[in-house]
Amino acid sequence: MKIVHTADWHIGQQFYGYERTKEHSIFFEWLISVVQDYSADALIIAGDIFDGPNPSAQSQRLYYSFLRDITLRNPSLQVVIIAGNHDSASRLEAPNALLQHMNIFVKGVVSRDLNGNIDLDSMFVPLKRGESIVAWCVAVPYLRQGDYYSDGIASLYSALYDRLYQIKEKNTPIIFTGHLQATGSEISNDDRFERSIIGGLESISPEIFLKPDVVYTALGHLHRAQRVSHNDNIRYSGSPLPFSFAEKNYKQGVNIVELDIDSPINSQNYVKIDRVEFDAPVKLISIPDSPRPLAEVLELISQLPKGEVCELSPFLELKILLNQPEPSMRHQLEEALKDRAVRLASAQPFKNISQSQEKSIISTYQQLKSISPVDMAKDIFSKNYGLEMPPELLVLLKEVIEEVES
Repeated sequence: MKIVHTADWHIGQQFYGYERTKEHSIFFEWLISVVQDYSADALIIAGDIFDGPNPSAQSQRLYYSFLRDITLRNPSLQVVIIAGNHDSASRLEAPNALLQHMNIFVKGVVSRDLNGNIDLDSMFVPLKRGESIVAWCVAVPYLRQGDYYSDGIASLYSALYDRLYQIKEKNTPIIFTGHLQATGSEISNDDRFERSIIGGLESISPEIFLKPDVVYTALGHLHRAQRVSHNDNIRYSGSPLPFSFAEKNYKQGVNIVELDIDSPINSQNYVKIDRVEFDAPVKLISIPDSPRPLAEVLELISQLPKGEVCELSPFLELKILLNQPEPSMRHQLEEALKDRAVRLASAQPFKNISQSQEKSIISTYQQLKSISPVDMAKDIFSKNYGLEMPPELLVLLKEVIEEVES
């Protein structure tokens, strides 16, 4: 049995204001071909289908078109989808009555019975070949506080495992899913996009997945493809596209999990895991590698390839070192980029800050009121640029303050 594991699509993401529909379309066509080439029996999508809880009509059209196309071209394929923290769980589940007729199973909400107990069985998806169940998928969506037992997420996974172990046949493998941060996983220190979605409550020990008959754990939430704490069978598939410049060197792709279901479940080669890389169609370029003066940045821009800008042109990040305000910087950059086949996403100014600068600490409202606006502006200017405020700027500032006060 072959399973394709992917996650963190973030359909509808705006990259510094740029649409990414074309990139997602190319990925989806590639994914359909991978499923066909490997004759996959199942596709697991481990959360963050959309970039936000209220996806646009275009984003939803893209998603449902993909589901239609992949099931039409692979009639026996089973698809298991769990909600991520970016998704609306109820919105994702809304078309379940229709999707299940297409062998698509979406788990977004943690269901409860009339007594308020978690409906464990609702998170079990049998993976079949013909009419025979050859594996079980435990489809656990992103868990928010209130979705799991008081003693933690580990307790919920243990309860799910114990319940499934009672009803499944012997030698039938289990696939866990989850949308969470597992202890021992890695993210980039400067990846603000990824760090903004990770909280301390989500650091889950991978030991909860190390149970008999659990042959693979398909995780989502982190965008870098990786094993967790050196466990080969606990993996993040990573995202299909880089969603920040900190991710520009990540290797995008999907995981292919092959189970030898005709062998004993504890045999050495029962599970084989391969990685298929996807060449993201839009590149991310950062110049220079570290902040440099504007003149040097303009020179580097002149070395970029010329051509027309299109929806697959690279995204460009500029890092500019400023020792003083440069009012014409934006104009100079726009002129330099006019005939270059790139899309400017970010032009970050960096300041030369002297290590000897003192830090002023304001701890009370009364202290804040005691500081004059001019002194505050001079202090901020000094910290940002490492220089004293020029006299002409100081005169203009005082005129503005006087006009406001009058």
